[in-house]
Order: sequence, then C-alpha cells, then structure tokens
Amino acid sequence: MKDSKSTCARCTIKLPERVCRNQDGKSLPNCPTEKGEALLRMSQKAYENPDVLEFAKQASIQEAEGYSNRELGYDFVTPAKPRILEIIEFSKKMKYTHIGLAFCAGLVKEAKVVDRLFSSHGLDLTSVICKVGRVPKEAIGLKDHQKIAMGCFESMCNPIMQAMVLNDAKTQFNVLLGLCVGHDSLFLQHAQAPCTVLAVKDRLLGHNPLAAIYQIDGYYRALK
Repeated sequence: MKDSKSTCARCTIKLPERVCRNQDGKSLPNCPTEKGEALLRMSQKAYENPDVLEFAKQASIQEAEGYSNRELGYDFVTPAKPRILEIIEFSKKMKYTHIGLAFCAGLVKEAKVVDRLFSSHGLDLTSVICKVGRVPKEAIGLKDHQKIAMGCFESMCNPIMQAMVLNDAKTQFNVLLGLCVGHDSLFLQHAQAPCTVLAVKDRLLGHNPLAAIYQIDGYYRALK
C-alpha cells in the first residue's frame, strides 16, 4: 500500500460486487483488500492474541444479533436493537461487570438514564463528568474571548482526567457519551480499558451528526 493510498469511500463498484464483500468481486487499482497483503497478514496476526480474538468474536456475534429475520436471508434482515442495548449485551458477552461512563456536562440527564439502565442490567458503573477537576480554561492558554462564558470563570473540559479517573477505578469497558470533538480523542488516547461510543457531541443537531450528511444536497448544501 506504500505506492497508493486507500480510497474506499470513493469506490465506484456496487457494494455487493466489491472484492471486500464477494470472493469473485471487483476492485479498483488501489483497493486495500487486493494490495494490502502485508497489512492483512499483520492484522490477522493480531487476532492470534486470545483477548483480541475473543473481543472480535463477540463483537461480530453482537453485530449479527442486532438484526432479526436472518433466517429469511440477507435481503430480509431488519434492525432489532438500539445501540445502548447492544453495549449492555456486548458487555455481558465479554463478562465485563465494571463499566466506565465518560460524559459531557451537557448530557447530565442522559447520563442519569444510562446509569439506571446499566445498573438495572446488573452492571456496576463508574461515571465521570467532563468538567472534573474544575480547572480554569486559562490553564491551557485560553484568552477570555476564546471562552464560552466570557468574563466569567469557566472550567475546561478535562478528558485526560476523565480517563485517569476510570483508569484508577479499573473499569473494564468505557462508554463515551457526548464528548466534544478533540476531547473525545484525548480521552481515547489516555484510557486504558477498551472504549466504545454511545453518542457523539453535535450541539446543533441534537447529537445526530449524520443529519447534516443526509441533508448535504438540501439544507446543508452550503457545507459543500
């Protein structure tokens, strides 16, 4: 893959006919399935780790169980479960009992619901809010005009401390709820346990960023 970059998002071949989905499928010249033999071997080697193998296995089982009517054939499958339920079920498949929740201060109501749901399914939850530590934004070099609450004290989002709180609690699996762009990256960089995302931050679209993608030729055409 050194001589060409992967551009799967630009592939012009219909999905069922692509070589990544079909043994007799077609490919473009820079297809990573066709050109990435060395990377494929390296990735397959990683699955030889028993922990990685079990994680991948259970994730794929969970993927399949997210659909109903599978016995009728692929063309008839329909979605069956919301993501929150899949996270709970996957946690149980992996025999996780202690879950971490890193959430945004803007989603405190949602965090309470998530807490109750996990608890009702017998899972222990350690949760930590983004403003943990009450560190002023000036500590990372922000000027007053760069803050949301100009002229007032404002705590910075502290995803590194969020990760450290959950690391210290020795959570087995972490769930992100509404962390900001960039803050989520810092959390993922510093968290020790595997992580998944329940919802991402999108202030304008009610935390549904794909709405802008679905409407790219309509209300959000200016993004182009």
